[in-house]
Amino acid sequence: MSVLLLRLAGPMQSWGTRSRFSNRDTGLEPSRSGVIGLLCAALGRPRDASMEDFRPLKMAVRVDREGRLMRDYHTAQEVLRTSGKSTQDTVLSERFYLADADFLVGLEGGRSFLSELAMALEKPVWQLCLGRKSFIPALPVCEGLQDGDLLGVLQAAKWRKRWPREKPLDILRYVVEVDYGKGEPRQDVPISFVSRDRKFAVRHVITEFHPLSKDQILEIDAEVNPCS
Repeated sequence: MSVLLLRLAGPMQSWGTRSRFSNRDTGLEPSRSGVIGLLCAALGRPRDASMEDFRPLKMAVRVDREGRLMRDYHTAQEVLRTSGKSTQDTVLSERFYLADADFLVGLEGGRSFLSELAMALEKPVWQLCLGRKSFIPALPVCEGLQDGDLLGVLQAAKWRKRWPREKPLDILRYVVEVDYGKGEPRQDVPISFVSRDRKFAVRHVITEFHPLSKDQILEIDAEVNPCS
């Protein structure tokens, strides 16, 4: 199998899975629905397009920087009501997001489809975002395509320093998809992105912790873009 690596890093990102009305949550790492949404934007797929080709992909996340959980008190005026015939004067909401987080996402699957995704990330049709349209990536998203098993590729991937004296973590957190029923359930497998008919299925994940070795650390002056 092959593994496509995605770097999801930015000043702000939000990966909500239970957001409703005035309370917009975020998970502590990227959701499957959020990652697939980003890839659909790169491909230029509309909301009503089929996502069956994403179903066989297995996903895992390496948390290179946890970030800080932040809350934004949001005010919107003259919001159109559901009926579309009138507006509300003011709508208040709480919106949560992660500040300064950095994730390495791995997608395992057939090389042909992953190659198509890698090329789309280099020249995306629509703007790429980290969970919300205003949260754009700070680094190129594509980290390259490799052969191997998902967890092994993630564990061997370089950890990028942000400044010369930054001290790397000794242990990194991994969130890995497992067979149905063998881990924590998460209802974030997208079936439909249509605004009025959103549908999601359940997957299961486990959390693991693995040490970061010294030879994995990538110094700032050694940065390259594997997809260029």
